Amino acid sequence: MRPAFLLLVACTLALAGCMGPVSLHDAVLGYDETISRLESEMLIINIARTHHNLPIHFTVTSSVTATFEYSTNFGFTGTYFEPAGLDIHKLQLGASVKESPTLSIVPLQGEEFTKRILTPMGESKFEFLIFQGAPIDMVMRLMADGIEVQNRDGTFQRFILNWPSAPEEYKEFRQRAMHLAWLNDNRQLFVRTLSFEETERVKLTGPPSAGDLIGAREKGYGWRRVGEGNEYELTKAVSGRVAITNYDTRQLSNAERQALNALAAANPSNFVLVDIRPGHAGGDWPLFGALKLRSLNVILAFVAAGIERMPEFDVEPDPRTEAVSRNPMRALAIEKAFLRPGRAAIKVKYRGKTYSVPNTPWDLEAFNLLYQLFQMTVTDVSKARVPSITISK
Repeated sequence: MRPAFLLLVACTLALAGCMGPVSLHDAVLGYDETISRLESEMLIINIARTHHNLPIHFTVTSSVTATFEYSTNFGFTGTYFEPAGLDIHKLQLGASVKESPTLSIVPLQGEEFTKRILTPMGESKFEFLIFQGAPIDMVMRLMADGIEVQNRDGTFQRFILNWPSAPEEYKEFRQRAMHLAWLNDNRQLFVRTLSFEETERVKLTGPPSAGDLIGAREKGYGWRRVGEGNEYELTKAVSGRVAITNYDTRQLSNAERQALNALAAANPSNFVLVDIRPGHAGGDWPLFGALKLRSLNVILAFVAAGIERMPEFDVEPDPRTEAVSRNPMRALAIEKAFLRPGRAAIKVKYRGKTYSVPNTPWDLEAFNLLYQLFQMTVTDVSKARVPSITISK
């Protein structure tokens, strides 16, 4: 057998072996990119739907199953009798791959999904995003419907609405958000869960047994004897509500932290306590109250209103606030155009127009924030018992 023939056979077999990993690599990355792009475009489409006063509706991909078939073809033909000097042997070599994807998509509908989209977001989502490094003014402008200003005893004083339809309130909200962003940029703002200890005294007929001590420890309680009698104090570490302050709450006494948490707990779970006190950085413009967080539905409505119906406008920082790094006019710009947008990062066509996110650092970061809020709001569809649509190709 000729060396050239053996080399050709070896190359064909090697080609078939290499096609598998390459095809799998490209397919995984391709599906991931496609699903991510679809979800991003669906967010923009729902903003466009809201812009046209139409109901929102989401459909997500719950699973992708792809089957790959690899095959190698090898053939050699010839004749028993061939004239001298004439080679009529034929060699056939080939390798192929066949892909059969199956996609399952789930329409997000029904009571459970509707509640998740319409229910105001909890303070834990706000704290999580700030902890991950999201700019607090960006998070506030998207997530907060306004600021409820309260008296120090927690009673209602007034509300600062974060909608351009109330220009003076909107202006103050923007200035308050910039004030907090300035404090945060200078490491003078604290956004964290209030931690404190709850204590309870009990009087026993005798010392607690080993079982009592082990049971209390398993429930997070600690025992401490008080005085010389059989009176004991049970203590338990508690993680309370989230607070935005211009001072370190860990420097407060346990009783002060507990009292502050009681004021925060008097508000619903979509309220985030704000306490900017005099005597600390930024305290020359004090504020006590709470951010009122929106639902995903209201966030989309706010962004959609900014396209035409209720556009945001420029707001200068309050004189008591020093220079801020960024102060864009819109919380998240969505541009509508008849023609193809020039600097669009993400775009989608809807009703004959193109809706897009401008290719600016602020808008890209704000849209990424909106995408994360969407991911944190919808249910894990892999566990949800809802009808799905399966598409095989």
